[in-house]
Amino acid sequence: MPPAAAAEREVDVRILYFDCFSGISGDMAMVFLEKLSGLGLEGYRIEIEEKTVNGIKGTDVNVVLEESGGERGLAEIERILDSSSLSEKVKVFSKKVFREIAAAEAKVHGKPINEVHFHEVGAVDSIVDIVGTAICLEMLSADKIYSSELHDGKGFIECRHGMIPVPVPAVMEMLAGSGIPLASEEVETELVTPTGMGLIKCMAAGFGRRPAMTVEKTGYGFGKRNTGRLNALRVILGKTTEGRHEYSDEIAVLETNIDDTTPEVLGYTMSKLLEAGALDAFYTPAFMKKNRPAYMLSVIASPGMEDALADIILRETTTLGIRKRYMQRYCMDRKAVGVNTQYGLAKVKIASMNGIRKSSPEYEDCRKIAEKAGIPLMEAFELVNAEAARQYGL
Repeated sequence: MPPAAAAEREVDVRILYFDCFSGISGDMAMVFLEKLSGLGLEGYRIEIEEKTVNGIKGTDVNVVLEESGGERGLAEIERILDSSSLSEKVKVFSKKVFREIAAAEAKVHGKPINEVHFHEVGAVDSIVDIVGTAICLEMLSADKIYSSELHDGKGFIECRHGMIPVPVPAVMEMLAGSGIPLASEEVETELVTPTGMGLIKCMAAGFGRRPAMTVEKTGYGFGKRNTGRLNALRVILGKTTEGRHEYSDEIAVLETNIDDTTPEVLGYTMSKLLEAGALDAFYTPAFMKKNRPAYMLSVIASPGMEDALADIILRETTTLGIRKRYMQRYCMDRKAVGVNTQYGLAKVKIASMNGIRKSSPEYEDCRKIAEKAGIPLMEAFELVNAEAARQYGL
């Protein structure tokens, strides 16, 4: 509920900005944290080295496998996360990244998502990279995360499937339809890995120029490949001061298109979302590829609720991805009151802003009045509104 006053106030906003001038990979984004032991994963150790490259001091993080990590599918990785002692926020974000990458790999290889078993996501080092980054993000507690445009190389690289083009297919699949800008560099190698792509896509609320902010700290995570220039990810932590109108607040909007889920499941999903704290949820008819009829699910939530609500959508529906954006809304000051009528009490929501006042009767109460009085529902609404105006001076 926004405050009743209409004055503007200034608030500090903590910003984390990823400067991906040389791409991004999982180990460039991850730092060592003791909390990582909560993952309960064995067979690896982490080596951290402070080093200077091209005259720039930074950190090189290396996940060393002490035994073969093997291959894991999405279901096994989620079981590892669910059984760990990691925080719920870290679990939700980590699963979100794994699903993003798994969905891309499934599309590229033409397999259902639960049948994909591959090294990139399944190996221990990738699990450590993703979970380590999730822990780091939780500890930094940034209000907003942004990224520069992504930069990738060109040519071909060798993988277990043979020689594949750069950007690699999984990265291109994650880029498709995302609106994330990509620049090509004259570097004959891969700069953006699937793990790095999955991380930045799930982390950043926007891509482009660095926002105006007061810089507090910077850090450099070095990549492993020799590109002939500084191969690093620069991360900038800072803050900015925003003027906010008391009647204006920020909301998170989640959207996804669904064309293969039953109406019963869709209705159940909406109920779960509202029970979990979504401010609103609704479906809009849409047409997808090949003119398939579908629905776009839209969820409005307070910032900080996105991960939990996205987890419900991914768990309950067949969708493989969810769009996220942040918006400002004007929100009237609201209070619930009781209005006495000749047919009984009715709840009414009264809203006000800048001298504007209005009322909104509760449907269930108006329905009962309509049935009791034997009048149309519209007349019941009019009756309650008239009483609200008389009793509360609307």
